[in-house]
Amino acid sequence: MFPKFVPVQFPLKLIDRRMLAPTVGHYQFLRDDGQPLDFQPGQFIQVHFEYADGTATKRSYSLATIHDHALAPGEAVDIAVSFVPGGAATALFEGLDLGGHVTASGPFGRFCLMPGDHNARYLLIATGTGVTPYRSMLPLLATAMAERGVEVVLLQGARTPEELLYSDDFYAFAAAHPGFRYVPCLSRELPEDPHPDVRHGYVQQHLAEFAPNPATDIAYLCGNPDMVDATFEILKDAGLPTPQVRREKYVSSK
Repeated sequence: MFPKFVPVQFPLKLIDRRMLAPTVGHYQFLRDDGQPLDFQPGQFIQVHFEYADGTATKRSYSLATIHDHALAPGEAVDIAVSFVPGGAATALFEGLDLGGHVTASGPFGRFCLMPGDHNARYLLIATGTGVTPYRSMLPLLATAMAERGVEVVLLQGARTPEELLYSDDFYAFAAAHPGFRYVPCLSRELPEDPHPDVRHGYVQQHLAEFAPNPATDIAYLCGNPDMVDATFEILKDAGLPTPQVRREKYVSSK
């Protein structure tokens, strides 16, 4: 019988925070035990805390840091936190002052770009905070575009322009990299002067426009479970085999 794996826990100190959207905060933390918190873009950490009755619990947060070098001790990491009314994690983060600490473990996960990929295009699809792994992947995507000519399409779903997380980063990256196309899909409200690539509706409604192709594409799906399931079916119907569709579902918890 193998012993149960218990991940090492470590302190994170809050050094900055701002609102990304009306109900999403951007939090920047420093690992505060002298060790580095490096990660592979696409991985997540878990934050550990207790409910009011003392029961231990945890929440997972993808690392949103734009990962352009191996992180050394003293370098910060970013996460995006969705605020859920009445949520225990929401109370934890809303009550956290600059310089305050949380306990975390990780990084975990395999929702990452694979070194052995030989595809011609990545289809990156996200809703809500599901877009955070793609922000961390931007330097790796730039390398893949430069070294092997891969193209990238990012479809990001939100209800309104104010809820498009990190859109300034993605627009700037698209402007600097012709092989990267950023397609915000807004289900409720369009901006007054929308960019030509803005679409009205859900990401899964506009995926067909980009003609998913099993011969060329690897797809990443991250965010709302209903979106992930619906988009997976569309890609499967287009002929993409399961290994070419990498999925991560975000489930809100109180």
